[in-house]
Amino acid sequence: MQHTFKVLATTLFAFAVVAPVHAQTTEAQKQLASDRFTIVSPFPPGGPVDTLARILSDGLAKRHGQPVVVENLAGAAGNIGIEKVKRAKADGHTLLVVPAGNLTINPTLMPNFPFNIEKDFAPITMLAKAPNVLVASPASGIKSAKELVAMAKARPGTLSYASPGVGSGLHLAGELFKQQAGVDLLHVPYKGTAPALNDVLGGVVPLMFSNLPATLPFIKSGKLVALGVTEAKRSPVAPEIPTLAEQGIQGVNVTSWYGLLAPAGTPPAVVEQLAKDAADILAQPDVAERLKAQGMTEATMKPAEFAKAMREETAVWAGIVKSRNIVAE
Repeated sequence: MQHTFKVLATTLFAFAVVAPVHAQTTEAQKQLASDRFTIVSPFPPGGPVDTLARILSDGLAKRHGQPVVVENLAGAAGNIGIEKVKRAKADGHTLLVVPAGNLTINPTLMPNFPFNIEKDFAPITMLAKAPNVLVASPASGIKSAKELVAMAKARPGTLSYASPGVGSGLHLAGELFKQQAGVDLLHVPYKGTAPALNDVLGGVVPLMFSNLPATLPFIKSGKLVALGVTEAKRSPVAPEIPTLAEQGIQGVNVTSWYGLLAPAGTPPAVVEQLAKDAADILAQPDVAERLKAQGMTEATMKPAEFAKAMREETAVWAGIVKSRNIVAE
């Protein structure tokens, strides 16, 4: 009898230690299962932001038994959709999927940026990322990043690179490259990725930083030359392309990534649960294939890690924007 009592007491003690953690998780799950979700994509349908929002909508609906609506609220460089989430009830049911530039570039680039990202939003997790790549027109004769640096130093200010527009992430990637490589390149801004890429394909402009998924078909067909990816490691999407770092150009680590945020004041336990949900959803094999088709890989992290990553990247871009006197168009 005494032995039985000791076993029972030990069991109850163990339950008492574990119960608060279990209860906290259960309360967050109950909260999320109490109402429908709205996931705001502040850009038109069809792009990577929309793809990720719809992947999450499917997963959250299954996990919490509530309908999930994806709202594409485009306009004002994404600010219309972002504003809706800022003003939403902070209960975990209104979420924002947004690209990096809106979080880490626009706050410095736009003189009247209407948000304070740290104060207005609760960071949940980075969702996915896609590598960027420096490409050249075959007509340029440039076959590697080393050759480009040598040519640019021999002919300062004469080589040009295209971008989707002033202040875009791909424009700033070029400015960071110039800074780290110690070269002078002429920036040629376009109104969007498609016209910029078309002129590089046509040999009108010799260079461009672009998203790897957008350029990979042209690289494989020989219509573009890949000079280097802007990540610390080679991309699993195209492992044959060397990094810029391998070629002696350090510090140009620029990826296109997408994050998940909620309104400020969302309970921490709910934020943690949503981060776990996102990680579980994006880890599914069928989802991984959908991401791969878009040239993306899963990049989830804990909320605190995501907040730190955003702060660090914001500081990098703020330095580039200010040192280069870049002003939004």
